[in-house]
Amino acid sequence: MLVRGLARAAVGVVVLAAAALPAQAAGVRGLPPGTQFTPLVTSLVTEPAAFNASDGRVHLSYELFATNALGSRTPVQLDTVEVRDAHTGRVIGSLSGDALAAAANPVGDPNPGEGTDGPKRQGRAAGTVVAGSEQWVVWLDLVLDAGASVPTELEHHLTGAVLAPSGPAAFEETVSRVPLSTRAPLALDPPVQPGAWYASESCCGNTHHRRGLAPINGRFDVPQRFAIDWFKVGDHDQVWEGDPARLESYLSYRQPVTAAARARVVEVQDGLADNPPPVPPTVPPIQDTVGNHITLEVAPGRFLLYAHLEHDTIQVHEGDCVEPGQVLALIGNSGNSTTPHLHFQVMTTPEFFPTDSPPYTFRAFDVVGHVAPRIWDDNLGLQPTGVLPVDDSPFAGPHRDELPLDRNVVVF
Repeated sequence: MLVRGLARAAVGVVVLAAAALPAQAAGVRGLPPGTQFTPLVTSLVTEPAAFNASDGRVHLSYELFATNALGSRTPVQLDTVEVRDAHTGRVIGSLSGDALAAAANPVGDPNPGEGTDGPKRQGRAAGTVVAGSEQWVVWLDLVLDAGASVPTELEHHLTGAVLAPSGPAAFEETVSRVPLSTRAPLALDPPVQPGAWYASESCCGNTHHRRGLAPINGRFDVPQRFAIDWFKVGDHDQVWEGDPARLESYLSYRQPVTAAARARVVEVQDGLADNPPPVPPTVPPIQDTVGNHITLEVAPGRFLLYAHLEHDTIQVHEGDCVEPGQVLALIGNSGNSTTPHLHFQVMTTPEFFPTDSPPYTFRAFDVVGHVAPRIWDDNLGLQPTGVLPVDDSPFAGPHRDELPLDRNVVVF
């Protein structure tokens, strides 16, 4: 009867907490303090890692999954998500109201990407309401001021209400205590040759990299969390000139890519044709997603991916050792790519599926501008002209050991 009564008991969690017996009663050892039924069950798919970004601040970007553990007829309203230092209780990030609604979605029913007209959700209650037995993902992108103390362990404090037929019952729960990674982000040299480059779809907004949840081999991963699509920028802020339906019109096309660290080549795929721009291609088979590509092993559990390369331009072989700055291949438009660019990221496995995506930094670059609208792989060639609307950046100037944020224009 105890197991069958758990869901019903969880609805009355507030009453249970108020009526709890003393920790030591009738000679029975008490439960640990704070033990309670929780209407939401939470989990993470990565070990959060702090990194320095081009806004001069420290970032933490990861995902919190929340599943309604009650019956299918009992929704749970999630009002706030607080991320706390697990040792001091200090709140380092909080989401509620519209900010929480924008940062959360049911698994498999994502928010449309920023700047797009995606499908609207149908038949859902207003606000952040997790239906019975439903799972949501909360995309956490926390920002700490430079010099602020970075916790060694996090915990997550959730508040809201169980929307029972008899009326709402408030709840709060502190869950998912997790240590931060103690492994420093890789410090890398540029993956491209000197010049101006547009960092598209970088962390940490609502991009297809940051919010790309992939169900692979029976589990969820966010395999492109910190990936960047690199586009070459000309002297007049142009990324293409002439006919955007021609590969040769794109300044990125056939640009060399270079080793960002001393490494060993562990995987090479070649032979796939470039896609004609500027409209998205048919989604390829999973094994061809990143097109012609090279994977380098930099350290145990740290691999660099160079994707969407031009066929027959790869200059290295599996087993080769490469040095920083060494030319590896030329940028193409193979795989799931609409317009020529280099997709670059760090992975935890030699394969791009399944993998996790940890943060990394570049040793030196200059920020020279920022692009306000979301211009990315799929709409770059559909713009009225090939000139990016580059604005001044408040973070213009030299940067060291940081990750360029989304839509920065940088010079290596």
